[in-house]
Amino acid sequence: MAEPPVRPDVATRLRAVTQARIALGRAGQALPTRAMLDFELAHARARDAVEAVFDTTGFSAAIGGRAVIEVASRAPDHVTYLQRPDLGRRLAEADAARLAPTGDEAAFVIGDGLSATAVQAHAAPLLRALFERLAGWRIAPVVLARHARVALGDEIGALLGVDLVVMLIGERPGLSAPDSLGAYITWQPRPGRLDSERNCVSNIRPPHGLDYAQAADSIAWLMAAARTRRLTGVKLKDESGGGGRLLP
Repeated sequence: MAEPPVRPDVATRLRAVTQARIALGRAGQALPTRAMLDFELAHARARDAVEAVFDTTGFSAAIGGRAVIEVASRAPDHVTYLQRPDLGRRLAEADAARLAPTGDEAAFVIGDGLSATAVQAHAAPLLRALFERLAGWRIAPVVLARHARVALGDEIGALLGVDLVVMLIGERPGLSAPDSLGAYITWQPRPGRLDSERNCVSNIRPPHGLDYAQAADSIAWLMAAARTRRLTGVKLKDESGGGGRLLP
């Protein structure tokens, strides 16, 4: 027996609170034209996010004039980066040779990841909100990393000699979320760290996900808790209201 259709008033209320594709209707055995066109547009936006290039021009000014360092992973181009995730987890040798201990406690790494669109839109305003909450922390110059995976922050943090690294990276686009930014926090970063040794705050993308204030509160709380307890990952529970998800 066919299920009863969703009432128009219920469908309207549901669409007002979610970007999920619900109550799309049908035309014969297929989707209505509008729903199909919306799906194809969302798919195109997701593909564009994966192919986008992180434009670092003016990034220092956008975060209040703080110093930045630009590096790249061992992936020589974008196609190789997508095909070889392992290369995105290690620094290009020339860039590794440029990094040295700074005497700071923490470092922020901005990686393009699988959505430079997310980084371009959200990284700078999130950093500004974070810096307002991190008075008293010694923070290294911000590292901007091209063709980066999450674990690239481990090598960068180890070379900078910091106790804590926070990787802000574009997450794998979804059909309703091409611009989701994730924050991955790792205590005592070094190559070989496990994913279970990190904390994550994800879906940073106002107005549809966490806003900058919410995300900054959660990340700052995790950073402070990590410094106090000297660990991150599954043994450090986020009690600030943030959340985690799988790595891109």
